[in-house]
Amino acid sequence: MKDFSFYNPTKIIFGRNSLKSISNELKERGYKKIFLTFGKGSLKNSFLYKAVKFELSEFESLEFWGIEPNPRVETIRKALEEAKNFNPDIVLAIGGGSVIDGSKLLVGSYYSDIDPWELVLDFSKVTKVLPLACILTVAATGTEMDSFAVITNWAKNEKKAFGDVRVNPIFSILNPEFTFSLSAEQTAYGIVDIYSHVCEQYFNTTKFAPIQDRFSESILNTLIEYGPQLLKDLKNYDLRSIIMWSSTMALNGIIGAGVNQDWATHGIEHEISAFYDIPHGAGLAIITPRWMKEVKKQKHDKLVQYGKRVWKLEGDNETIVSQSIELTFKFFKDLGVKMNLKEWEIDKSYFPVMIKRLVKEGVGEFPLSKEQIENILINSIN
Repeated sequence: MKDFSFYNPTKIIFGRNSLKSISNELKERGYKKIFLTFGKGSLKNSFLYKAVKFELSEFESLEFWGIEPNPRVETIRKALEEAKNFNPDIVLAIGGGSVIDGSKLLVGSYYSDIDPWELVLDFSKVTKVLPLACILTVAATGTEMDSFAVITNWAKNEKKAFGDVRVNPIFSILNPEFTFSLSAEQTAYGIVDIYSHVCEQYFNTTKFAPIQDRFSESILNTLIEYGPQLLKDLKNYDLRSIIMWSSTMALNGIIGAGVNQDWATHGIEHEISAFYDIPHGAGLAIITPRWMKEVKKQKHDKLVQYGKRVWKLEGDNETIVSQSIELTFKFFKDLGVKMNLKEWEIDKSYFPVMIKRLVKEGVGEFPLSKEQIENILINSIN
């Protein structure tokens, strides 16, 4: 295991009555003016929206609607202008990963005169951050308890991640009932996203990190067991709870502490969704098994362990590796996810640009070669 320092400042308030805590959480910190951020409008007629307005009735608030999936810096610039005119004490993001990610850039940009995209490219330029809290409505990204965000610059067809512990939410409200309205398709994308987050940290070559490995494997087994059950019973509170907590635990820093991490799959998917508006989870489902095939020599031992512990496979190691990759593909497909780019009407037109960027940046625990990246992309078409 490698040396590490672990710190996570986010308070999680979980359960059916969690929203009732929000007023006290804000009052204890002396916050009076709340800037609310939302997605494109699906919550406007919801019970959640009415409940939030009721709980915040003693506070002065201003709403900003319109943060899209794969949140765009162009939208955050607009939100930033409205927020500065309002002069809030805190931003409260209400939504899924995109709304919260966009709000992380908003709070990081609030005290700066530098364009938000420049801060995405170099977050060290941030000197002060506006406080952020969130109410989660989609279990997927883990952004409710981490320091990361992914932002798209649609004008430049670029999608970049940044991270800084200062943008961790100070508290996050997690009520599984707030995810009841998600469709089976949206729920499936979330399950894939969680699964991929674990894989990016689990498939490493770090020696002697059994706690991290066993924790990761338990999350994967939980998703495999309960994910399909949830898709058949979308308003089952217990199943929603399991998936929601899996999302949080998959990316709050615990399983990635003390080990190498990979993140090549995310890097490749970010390039695809910088040009095409494909859901993040859908892109990850397509890329992940193709990536596994391409790196099976470098990640051989961990793939064998994955096959034995997660998929309960037996036999010779080469068969276990092949079958574990096939079972991963089948798991995503059985969730109802389209498993090739062609089904999303994505061809190889932009592959040369994507490959050039990825090679320049270097993606993977052992940076993938141009040939490896090209193979993954080409194999993802059909």
